[in-house]
Amino acid sequence: MNLTRRNAMALGAAAAATIVALPAGAATFEEAVMSVTGGKEAAEGGDLVLTAPEIAENGNTVPVAIDAPGAVAVTFLAIGNPNPAVATFKFGPLAGSREASTRIRLATTQDVVAVAEMEDGSFQTAKQTVKVTIGGCGG
Repeated sequence: MNLTRRNAMALGAAAAATIVALPAGAATFEEAVMSVTGGKEAAEGGDLVLTAPEIAENGNTVPVAIDAPGAVAVTFLAIGNPNPAVATFKFGPLAGSREASTRIRLATTQDVVAVAEMEDGSFQTAKQTVKVTIGGCGG
């Protein structure tokens, strides 16, 4: 194929149309949780303890932590971000504790959700609202 300026413009337009047509991240809390659980129901609360600040002065670095006894995996979701899935932590059978912490970026004031897959195959969630005063993801 001879790549001319016209062909390059056509390829660029086709690529842009494809990107626009791709589905955006999960729009609601339920959709985001279902994307992690594979459609299974997730019980709220349980033994999960989600720690996040009520007010984050800077959305670029918001500390979050989870204590999830009996979990084999924990996924952090930021529902208001363009891509809600933030991080996933997996725990092996010899893990001394089922705790994880990280710093995440939040676009705006939103809910931070932890979805934990338990050893018996069930799922649990914990949710906390974090108010962001300076945006981190383009805000």
